[in-house]
Amino acid sequence: MSTKKQFNSFEEMLSSSDVPVLVDFYADWCGPCKLMSQILEQVNAQLQGRMRVAKIDTEKYTQLASEYGIQALPTLILFKQGKPVDKIEGVLQAQDLVRRLETMI
Repeated sequence: MSTKKQFNSFEEMLSSSDVPVLVDFYADWCGPCKLMSQILEQVNAQLQGRMRVAKIDTEKYTQLASEYGIQALPTLILFKQGKPVDKIEGVLQAQDLVRRLETMI
């Protein structure tokens, strides 16, 4: 289950996390993004407590999308200690994503 939190900045959100943060860059109009959202709920449940999932709407936060080179949707970026360590473009099945993340978190 996800909860909404407010932060003063993206950097604050990343640096205040005591676990890695998987950021889902998406857009409301993106069909594969909606599918990925459901997959991320499953992944979050399996890896609960070991990482956090955050969602960034690329239509609202174009500067962040540009800064992190988002060219395809959905794009997931895993951040550890505030730094990007992995980038995944497109849709992955839940078990494949869990397997990939487990090696990184």
